[in-house]
Amino acid sequence: MLNDLRELSRFPGFLPLIFSRFISNVGNGLSPIALAYGVLSLKGATGTDLSLVMAARIAPMIIFMLLGGVIGDRFTRNRIVGGSDVIGSLLAGTSAISFIAGFASVPLLCLMGGLFGILNALWWPAMSGVLPEILPKESLQKGNAVVGLLSNFGFVFGALVGGTVVTLFGSGWALLVDAITFMIAGLLVWNINLPPMPEREKNSMLHDLKIGWFEFISRSWVVAIVIGFTFMNLCFEATLSVLGPLAYNSGGHGPRNWSFNLAAITAGMIAGGIASFKIHFSRPLVLGMLSIALVPIWIYSMGFQLFLPIVLLGAFVAGVAVEIFSVVWGTSMQTHIPEESYSRVVSYDAFGSYALAPMGIAFAGPIASWIGTPHTLVIAASITLVAALLPLTLKSVRGLKYQAVN
Repeated sequence: MLNDLRELSRFPGFLPLIFSRFISNVGNGLSPIALAYGVLSLKGATGTDLSLVMAARIAPMIIFMLLGGVIGDRFTRNRIVGGSDVIGSLLAGTSAISFIAGFASVPLLCLMGGLFGILNALWWPAMSGVLPEILPKESLQKGNAVVGLLSNFGFVFGALVGGTVVTLFGSGWALLVDAITFMIAGLLVWNINLPPMPEREKNSMLHDLKIGWFEFISRSWVVAIVIGFTFMNLCFEATLSVLGPLAYNSGGHGPRNWSFNLAAITAGMIAGGIASFKIHFSRPLVLGMLSIALVPIWIYSMGFQLFLPIVLLGAFVAGVAVEIFSVVWGTSMQTHIPEESYSRVVSYDAFGSYALAPMGIAFAGPIASWIGTPHTLVIAASITLVAALLPLTLKSVRGLKYQAVN
């Protein structure tokens, strides 16, 4: 692995990119714990309030994602990523100060989350296209694995520290650290020296979206996976944002125990990233979807209220599965989708994959209040399992191999 890292570091821009992902994900490990328990600490707050705040962060991202894809194919991608991170740091800082100064409220956090979601809609398609501009096609699997590893090392550190910081100092200070990491990461990516986007025919945004749609819809394996993830993310995001924190909201160690879950997931992702260096994926999507089918083990274990060590083992397995899929999916997309329309196809991917996630987050709290958090988790796990396995019934998913795009 170290030899691979040395080889990849020869390409200009790779080291700043992976360092930025590490630093940013330290904050990303802190922020979900800080925000979730910060909301629940507000006077009179309920699971429904938590659902509102978390849904406010993801709904605008979905709404503006297709616009982000067009922008990502028109302008220098690392500047879009860096600028979004810098502005995002100001929004995270505002939320942090509101907790520290004692004027935090659900409407304010929804507003900050909504603006952050718009930035994410610009950031995501552009970020997905930065690595293919730095590395040659034959190095993308290893590059994706390294980016994932560094990102996950940062996240697991942030998640482990997050529960302690929130418990000892409060959510505001944890969110302030998150804001600082966004600023540093944004500046690192902004200063990567990428060439400007190639000159191409000037068309309307509607025309660009139409071309991106045809690139997306023409590949049945992409469509099948995206539809599967529409329902998987409906449940997974609800679990991460609402159901998990609610499951560990009793007793004095809720933030700590939930941070252990997030850390275990990310430790599994690190293990999955290391495995991705060594495994040759002859049928990448078969491996990816069978791996994702293991994620419900973790959700079931919380729903059945098993002992914490067993739940953490399930979280670790889920992390391994998520990272293996992330590497094979990212590499499959990068080697099959033309570079000039890549950000638009990624935006359709993200738009479809997360289309129902705001609904899942918004309704998770009320449903958990109605039938109980454990029953809600069991239902979420069952939907996730079915959605992971159904795409494998399609021949184009089972038969896909890596290939280089001309």
